[in-house]
Amino acid sequence: MSKLLIRSIVRPEKADAVMKCLLEAGYPAVTKVPVFGRGKQRGLKVGEVTYDELPKEMLMTVIPVEDKDFVIKAVLASAKSSETGNFGDGKIFISPVDEIYTISSGVKDA
Repeated sequence: MSKLLIRSIVRPEKADAVMKCLLEAGYPAVTKVPVFGRGKQRGLKVGEVTYDELPKEMLMTVIPVEDKDFVIKAVLASAKSSETGNFGDGKIFISPVDEIYTISSGVKDA
């Protein structure tokens, strides 16, 4: 069975909501990493000060290929800062996963 790595870059205040949504949808395995960066808006300008590295959270989970659309919809629904969304709400990146090994046993997952 083919797997995908879903990397979601979300606002820090939305990370727990996304993780809860994934857990309730049957995807409990998530890695959360604090990250900093900027998107197309090139950061945030407040008065004369420009903040070009904004805090975000990166959530990573591996899923079966056939669950991709469902998981993307779940992340989109739980990560938006408003009903229509706003700049800075984040991005979702999808990559194929070639192999997975469990470190404790050394077993290659199917």
